[in-house]
Amino acid sequence: MRTLVTNFLNYLLLERGFSLNTVKGYKKDLEKFLDFIKRKNTKLEKISVKDITEFMQELKNKGYSSATLERISSCLRSFFKYLIWSEEWNRNPAEFLEIPKKKKKLPEFLTKEEVLGFLSSIKPEKSLKIRDRALLEFAYATGARVSEIVNLRIKDIFIEEGYVRIVGKGNKERLVPLTKFALDFLKLYLLKARPQIKKPGSGDFVFLNKNGGKLSRVGFWKILKNYGKLAGIKKIYPHILRHSFATHMLEGGCDLRTLQILLGHSSLSTTQIYTHLEISHLKRTVEKCHPRSF
Repeated sequence: MRTLVTNFLNYLLLERGFSLNTVKGYKKDLEKFLDFIKRKNTKLEKISVKDITEFMQELKNKGYSSATLERISSCLRSFFKYLIWSEEWNRNPAEFLEIPKKKKKLPEFLTKEEVLGFLSSIKPEKSLKIRDRALLEFAYATGARVSEIVNLRIKDIFIEEGYVRIVGKGNKERLVPLTKFALDFLKLYLLKARPQIKKPGSGDFVFLNKNGGKLSRVGFWKILKNYGKLAGIKKIYPHILRHSFATHMLEGGCDLRTLQILLGHSSLSTTQIYTHLEISHLKRTVEKCHPRSF
């Protein structure tokens, strides 16, 4: 079975283009399931939907969140579907497995004033501070995921045209326009700061750490957290600039379809989590403009 798991993970990574982080998550999920089957002393060919249901119930009893349970259910369904497709097995015990629905949490975001104050507090006086300002201006201007930002390469930036090519999940590319502020600070960083930071082995990654290597996700988080603390923002985490971007775009009149493209969502339903923000904006507009609202 472990050989089959390895083949499945390689298939996701090499043929389906899944990210390394997603594949690592699937590996952990499948290892949990294999350990459960081993404890039950169930033969591989005898695995049934009952076994999988009991496994999911055990995880639920241990306090796993609904989001995690949904991910593991999806992983098992994909795994057994792959076994059928690759002709390793002739039946799918997870075919009728019900995937628990996770509660959709409304995204938290910063106000426009908080974002502008936060960004303005970063004074681009030295190379690393120029990098930090360019980095966070870019994050807010594009709504890009952290993984997309740290993997950005020089060839993906089109300064004269004023846009950037972002490679998202599943290696899907999208073009996102840059705001004037993001473009100005990116130019400053590329012309003055990055040449001071880079080393012979830096490669063509846009954002570098202080040692000249590729900036990591953890590195991004530390930078964001540091400036958030200095700006007095209590609630801050890596995705908050992405959520703030989406929120402020909707408040400014952006439609959901355009926002979907900018965020790199494969499905409009994913983008619709932000519709409550659009509704609250409309509500405020009605309260302000309708003659019977006061």
